[in-house]
Amino acid sequence: MSDAPTVRTQVHRLPERARYDRPTIDRILDEALICHVAWSAEDGRARVLPTIQARVGDTLYLHGSRAARAWKAVAGGAEVCVAATIVDGLVLARSAFHHSMNYRSVVLYGRAREVTDPEELLAAARAITHHVLPGREDEARMPTPDEFKQTILFAIPIDEASAKVRTGPPKDDEPDLALPLWAGVLPLVTRPGTPEPSPDLPEGIAVPGYVADARRP
Repeated sequence: MSDAPTVRTQVHRLPERARYDRPTIDRILDEALICHVAWSAEDGRARVLPTIQARVGDTLYLHGSRAARAWKAVAGGAEVCVAATIVDGLVLARSAFHHSMNYRSVVLYGRAREVTDPEELLAAARAITHHVLPGREDEARMPTPDEFKQTILFAIPIDEASAKVRTGPPKDDEPDLALPLWAGVLPLVTRPGTPEPSPDLPEGIAVPGYVADARRP
């Protein structure tokens, strides 16, 4: 993938926030817990679904349920647009017009390939489980062949993508700076809470180390 934007990925509004380098794009895709996948269905109607993603090198894997008919067009080779976003803070300006958010986002275009090779299916399942919580992929039982039949996994090459990032304080107009209003940024952080054991968990099974470690700042 080139660092130069394509016609579709070039950021026109506030281009100073654009990022086209792969390290930035990869970090956002790796950190964002979910993404949204949009495409035109076979009936011509727009579709968008949230799902879990996982990046392995230059490939983005997407997880879906085969029972969801909406994925049919994607499996048939429809072009998709994937968006992943992380909100880092609420930007509170003196004027409503200049309120904003600090965020990191990625938009990716491509055609999804349904994963059918058994080895790649397993690798994708492990990657998605790792994305949910690193370390879980080494402990959780991987899907059986029957379970894979109920699941649909897609692979999209990370060839056409761009990122957009906003950081910093609000940018009020000069006349508004004298208004007696608090202005600034309210940071937002996604942080794990206290693990809640399943009601049917047998006694004596301790919280795994990777779960406990996830709560550390």
